Amino acid sequence: MTKAIPVKIERNKQAITPENKCTFCHGAKCCTYVTEHIDTPRSMEDFDTLLWQISHQNLQLYKDEGDWFLLINGACDHLLPGGRCGIYEVRPQICREHSNEDCEFDQLAGEDDFDLLFKDYKSLDTYCRKKFKTWDKRFERW
Repeated sequence: MTKAIPVKIERNKQAITPENKCTFCHGAKCCTYVTEHIDTPRSMEDFDTLLWQISHQNLQLYKDEGDWFLLINGACDHLLPGGRCGIYEVRPQICREHSNEDCEFDQLAGEDDFDLLFKDYKSLDTYCRKKFKTWDKRFERW
């Protein structure tokens, strides 16, 4: 039995179900980024490495439910105009396992969705300065 998801669509007021939900998502949000679980940073050296990583384009960092992740923003090479998959029949297993039951379409992604979100070097550096009282002296230790 398919359960309708309570999302209001103004133009035709059609109920959205897992079977038809992807047709309402313009831009295939789930195919525009990759997240990579990382070890929980603990030391100044760990955070210094994260500063280097987040200094690269299209990278962000977040903590959610106690776990840390790199967020790599970039659309899938196989995404066609209109949001369809260009290799649907031979897509990787991780794509096949992705469920739209609780997906990005249902969520308004924002800073409130994560325990911590670092969009750039400055935001992570500010956090590190609060976390470590001797942050500016870290290079002396190495």
